[in-house]
Amino acid sequence: MSDYKPINFNDGFVFSQFTEKDVDPFDRIFDIFKELITHTSGDLDEAFDWLKTLDKEYNIFNESYTFEDFEEDLKKRGYIKQVIDPQDGQSGKDKGKNLLTAKLESALRQFALDQIFGKLKKSGLGNHKTKKVGTGDELYGDYRAYNYGDDLSSVNMSESLKNAQINHGVNDLKLTENDLIVEESHHKAQMSTVLMIDISHSMILYGEDRITPAKKVAMALVELIHRKYPKDTIDVIVFGNEAWPIKVKDLPYLQVGPYHTNTVAGLELAMDILRRKRNTNKQIFMITDGKPSCVKLPNGEFYKNSNGLDEMIVSKCLNKAAQARKLKIPITTFMIAQDPYLRQFVEMFTAQNRGKAFLTGLKGLGEMIFEDYEKNRIKKI
Repeated sequence: MSDYKPINFNDGFVFSQFTEKDVDPFDRIFDIFKELITHTSGDLDEAFDWLKTLDKEYNIFNESYTFEDFEEDLKKRGYIKQVIDPQDGQSGKDKGKNLLTAKLESALRQFALDQIFGKLKKSGLGNHKTKKVGTGDELYGDYRAYNYGDDLSSVNMSESLKNAQINHGVNDLKLTENDLIVEESHHKAQMSTVLMIDISHSMILYGEDRITPAKKVAMALVELIHRKYPKDTIDVIVFGNEAWPIKVKDLPYLQVGPYHTNTVAGLELAMDILRRKRNTNKQIFMITDGKPSCVKLPNGEFYKNSNGLDEMIVSKCLNKAAQARKLKIPITTFMIAQDPYLRQFVEMFTAQNRGKAFLTGLKGLGEMIFEDYEKNRIKKI
């Protein structure tokens, strides 16, 4: 017989009019502003212009909270600062130029982290697990007798006292070295990552902005590692005609240049950085939207070819992939394009390195990098 009972909505259900919680006008507009400042690569004047344009269409501001109020709040809360040019200051013609502060740069990384990976709950040290048992930070659940030289912090007092009761009885309770019980722990390995970002001109060609999502992913990944895996290291490099490292604080200002794609230079710099790391676990992430189209010749000149897959350029790339494999550095390529001839290059490159490749659009880029980062971190050392 069924226990189903019909629900009587007259018994105790009270419905009231939905009212939206009061949201601070600054916080509401600040989220829009952070999106705009990321797209404009840190250009405050351009971001303000966009904000005013959006206001005309969507009434972002009102009489009780104006654009001027928002700009003043940005200054009061330490997100922007005004720098006065000495020459302009003397003439009195210019009040100064607004610039981003370190606090706003940090807020942009947090904003990217929330967008790409979602809001993360606060956790502990967050170093990844390995299958190697030894001295470590994470308890494993297996017990053994204490051996001379074991770290005293690994002694489980509850199990040791229980052992002492069994060995000596309750009336003559004492704790000796032979009573001590040690709880095994996982050794938590460290990971060194280099994130390569393609800033060649194709990242903004064909009416599609590919650099902003790549920039967001970079900021989110850096923030994730700093917060959740503080013992890991991450370096960011960009590559166009050449390759160079950039600082974390410079990520919001990253722009595409009039460059070709010198993948070889990026890989050389990434491997050079990782050679200096003491960690056993190392990896390279490469975000790019096109084929390699440039290499630097021994005489210092650049050889460029944007037509198809150049045999000489591809050969040098494959050699670098093989070199990274010998150094036990896996390369995960995130190709923001799905052209057949690009797929051909990625397949050859990945086979040489025995790494991984994702041929993707922009939408799922962050989730895939996060997933791959998590998986690659779980290694024996």
